Amino acid sequence: MTTSDIVITETGKKPVSFYVPVIAAAGAFAGVFIGTAQGSTLLGVVVGAALLAVIGFLAVEVLGRAQEKMVRWAIVVLFAAGGFAVGGLPGAVVGALFGWFFGWFAYWIGFNRYRAKLVPYLTPGQVLWHYTFRVICGLIFFFLITPIVVVMPLSFNAEDFFTFTPEMLRFDPEGYSLKHYRDFFTNADWQQALWNSVRIAPVATLLSVSFGTLAAIGLSQPHVPFRRAIMAILISPMIVPLIISAAGMYFFYSRLGLQGTYWGVVLAHAVLGIPFVIITVTATLVGFDRSLTRAAANMGANPVTTFFRVQMPLILPGVISGGLFAFITSFDEVVVVLFVGSAGQKTLPWQMFTGLREQISPTILAVATILVALSILLLATVELLRRRSERLRGLSPG
Repeated sequence: MTTSDIVITETGKKPVSFYVPVIAAAGAFAGVFIGTAQGSTLLGVVVGAALLAVIGFLAVEVLGRAQEKMVRWAIVVLFAAGGFAVGGLPGAVVGALFGWFFGWFAYWIGFNRYRAKLVPYLTPGQVLWHYTFRVICGLIFFFLITPIVVVMPLSFNAEDFFTFTPEMLRFDPEGYSLKHYRDFFTNADWQQALWNSVRIAPVATLLSVSFGTLAAIGLSQPHVPFRRAIMAILISPMIVPLIISAAGMYFFYSRLGLQGTYWGVVLAHAVLGIPFVIITVTATLVGFDRSLTRAAANMGANPVTTFFRVQMPLILPGVISGGLFAFITSFDEVVVVLFVGSAGQKTLPWQMFTGLREQISPTILAVATILVALSILLLATVELLRRRSERLRGLSPG
């Protein structure tokens, strides 16, 4: 049997005994969530499995590939209608999404399309693990991202609740409002906290970048003794539990008269940001061609000129990436500032912590959404800089 024969065989229709149970299992899994929402998990599992088994059999075995487009649209409409009957407009939207997925899934399984992009010699067990691994990764991603995603629509809640109101679930415009954002931008306490964060984070980032870059360059030299021990000490603030670092800083800064001062908070945040700068700059220096600095020295350039004219442009993406991580660390940090700061240095995360502990202010949701958007923007910048660094070092095509 040739490779072409294997490909033709593998892209044909699968036996009913294979694809119907698989589709039914997928329907049972979806039925867990639908049934739980309606108060009967077992009924949801049974109905989901039976419904998807029938739909899969009719789509693949009866109607076949010729009617695929029509069948998939019919499944979307069927699920949307069922969702509307159960949960109104939001249910219709969710139902349509389920219908689109299961319409695609039935043909993907039934006509063996899941093997189309795999090598033909994989065993069934290897194919199962291939997709199981991806499902596990998807579930982990869903588990991590769901709490963040839920916060965003809640920040537009027209009521002072931390839950979805019936109006929001019906997509009623009356259920949505920007009042929490208006409260954030007009409330004196929130604006003072924002101003404190804006005053502290950039200065702490500048100190982190300066000291972290110099430390990374120094530790990259092969003649420096005890390099590993020094590196371990410098990155220890990122490893040691934050509460321990905060308590240590409190007692140390109290002796120096820095506890409760602006510079005390700045130095504490700089200490937390330095490990990120050291790690990113050190990673950039791994691919740095040291013959360039030797060539600059042979041409008469002093060490300072060599650093700013030759070395710095090449390691700049790593420096900026470390600076962005240091900025995010300072802007989002709350534990250390509770120990080292005072009421005059109440930052935005501190104000959010106070809002949760004392008055349960829904404005926290609006602030959290703004911080998430800021973090996404900064992380996208880090990714762009990483790619630029790889192009400069010749690790990826331009």
